[in-house]
Amino acid sequence: MSSSVVRRRGAGGGAGASTSTTPNANGDGGEGSSTRTPVPAAGEGPSATSFTSEDGGHKVFFDPRDISESKERSKQPKLTLMEEVLLLGLKDKQGYLSFWNDNISYALRGCIVIELAFRGRIAMQRDASRRRFPLADRLIEVVDDALTGEVLLDEALKMMKTSEKMSVSSWIDLMSGETWNLMKIGYQLKQVRERLAKGLVDKGILRTEKRNFLLFDMATHPVADGGAKTEIRLRAKTMLTARTIVLPPTEFLPEDMEFRYLRTVAMVCAAYAANVLENALSTLGYDARERAFAYVEELLALFSQWPFGRPTNTSGSVGQNLGQITLEEVNSNKDKELQLEVVAACLSVFTRLDSLL
Repeated sequence: MSSSVVRRRGAGGGAGASTSTTPNANGDGGEGSSTRTPVPAAGEGPSATSFTSEDGGHKVFFDPRDISESKERSKQPKLTLMEEVLLLGLKDKQGYLSFWNDNISYALRGCIVIELAFRGRIAMQRDASRRRFPLADRLIEVVDDALTGEVLLDEALKMMKTSEKMSVSSWIDLMSGETWNLMKIGYQLKQVRERLAKGLVDKGILRTEKRNFLLFDMATHPVADGGAKTEIRLRAKTMLTARTIVLPPTEFLPEDMEFRYLRTVAMVCAAYAANVLENALSTLGYDARERAFAYVEELLALFSQWPFGRPTNTSGSVGQNLGQITLEEVNSNKDKELQLEVVAACLSVFTRLDSLL
């Protein structure tokens, strides 16, 4: 029998591409059917599988790697750490960053390294002698070169994969273009803010407009969907002002995502280093805002060391449960401690920025 062959990508087909319904042992169909596990397709290699559908007997091929990638991405936040920090810095209606902010570009490169570590792509090099060096000077390596689906992350991952092993601070410096070595100038990631903004446009968070600035026109990206920025502001405010910190699941922070609280700690610390955190605390009074800034300085000091320090708020008014929650996240991911060590190293680099001195 000559039947046509239909090729379908698993990422587009979802669960429907991975199973099919076949008659059970009694010859019945419909709801009494059993689920048929896809079997390898002849001549397609071990990475491809197929199943025969009931509709005309068509054979459907798909790549199981697409399905595994789709499952992984469903557990990742809708916005990356870089996008959250950039969104906090953007003026809602004008759609551009402050012209006087000198730290955000450097902080965004650090966020790229942190995001790759949280996603399990990079980790500190497993070498006992590394403890002789400061966190920021320890070498990192790629442990999983699978694509993340985020262009900037994949570009940075490719560079780390194909180059010699370098330290956390070296990678942040090189991606920021802060190097005198002309042989490594190619590691600089260019137009990061503009590319992040365009990514947020694709996700429906921002829109693109053109504004005239006297002698030239410039593309700006005002907020189109305020829900994302409102959620980020609320999460940052909760982390820095709530007595008991509870982060409810949202589309931007899924319930089954790893390191939910550590991610939020990294976000507020990165936003502080990038000089955009005040935009999340604008509704607070002067005294409350000053207390929040003092607390984020404490968090940055505690989480820029490895193992992480445990917050001990002497006033008992903020984050009483944060130390226990973050410790549980670390203990439940013992096999990922080298990844979290990279996060701590990036935060230690943030403590050197001028705004924090």
